[in-house]
Amino acid sequence: MPIKRLKKFLKENKVKFKSIKHSPAYTAQEIAAAAHVPGKALAKTVMVKVGGKMAMCVLPASYKVDFAELKEAAGVDDCELATEKEFQEFFPESELGAMPPFGILYDMDTYVAESLTENEEIAFNAGTHSELVKMDYSTFEELVKPKVVKFSFKQLPGMDDS
Repeated sequence: MPIKRLKKFLKENKVKFKSIKHSPAYTAQEIAAAAHVPGKALAKTVMVKVGGKMAMCVLPASYKVDFAELKEAAGVDDCELATEKEFQEFFPESELGAMPPFGILYDMDTYVAESLTENEEIAFNAGTHSELVKMDYSTFEELVKPKVVKFSFKQLPGMDDS
């Protein structure tokens, strides 16, 4: 079960969390609607290559990565969206596109959009397209120790989901 690794990590760290099952959904906006979670509190994970290294960007469902801002914030020469082929091997226990935003579990940097830190709680994919984990943002930040930077902007309705 994909969530097993994440739940084990959360339990080992004595984290209070809630598991939310929902009908299968694939885009961040669909997931927010299916799970009845506000889009700004749903944290989506976007896989990127920052300076040639695989990394996670975590941002509100209704936001989009600004690669120029991320590149500047990370202090690297190149920054781009990773392809599924490039990152799928890192997450053998997760459904493709449903990785939990815990770079610490996968030995990769995690960048969190400044706008996400405004939430008391966040919800995120738990390794499947039909289950979320909801927890306090402050606890997430304490566990993951992400680099909190400004690298996103609110996307207009009808835009794609990256």
